[in-house]
Amino acid sequence: MTRFTVNNQPVEYLLDPETPLLWALRDASNLTGTKYGCGTGECGACTVDIDGAAVASCRISIAACEGRFVTTIEGLSRDRSHPVQQAFAALNVSQCGYCIPGMIMAASVLLKRVPAPTDADMDAAITNICRCGIYPRLREAIQRAGRAARGEPIGALPVPGTDPGEAARHVPALRPGQ
Repeated sequence: MTRFTVNNQPVEYLLDPETPLLWALRDASNLTGTKYGCGTGECGACTVDIDGAAVASCRISIAACEGRFVTTIEGLSRDRSHPVQQAFAALNVSQCGYCIPGMIMAASVLLKRVPAPTDADMDAAITNICRCGIYPRLREAIQRAGRAARGEPIGALPVPGTDPGEAARHVPALRPGQ
């Protein structure tokens, strides 16, 4: 049995201790926001926060997580109210979206350590790969999230706390001339 905390909830996994954290999260805990990309720790799609460090969950066993605190994209904020999630949405960072949970997790860890990151800080901390090429918007979103976290004005962001299922509603179609 392996025990640690996932998204502020104590968890005990009855899996082989060498099981990669990624598969424990996805298959046993149904936390599918953490994505499988390369399986070698190079792409960053599976990035989670472990005790304040951005870690590729495909490369760490659950045994190595014993007694630690793991935060996934689901634990960062379910209602998308975290400053990084808000900035990503406001700046339309996502394209295909596959890499985004790992990018958000890496960015949130960076901003905890460096509230006003430079381009060099971002280059060193955000090594995630995005096939869509969102990097210019990514930098802008990280800087914007940093400003928001520091309490600086940043302009309009999506309303925090909006339930994703309520973000769009069906309304009667308008007729010509209405």
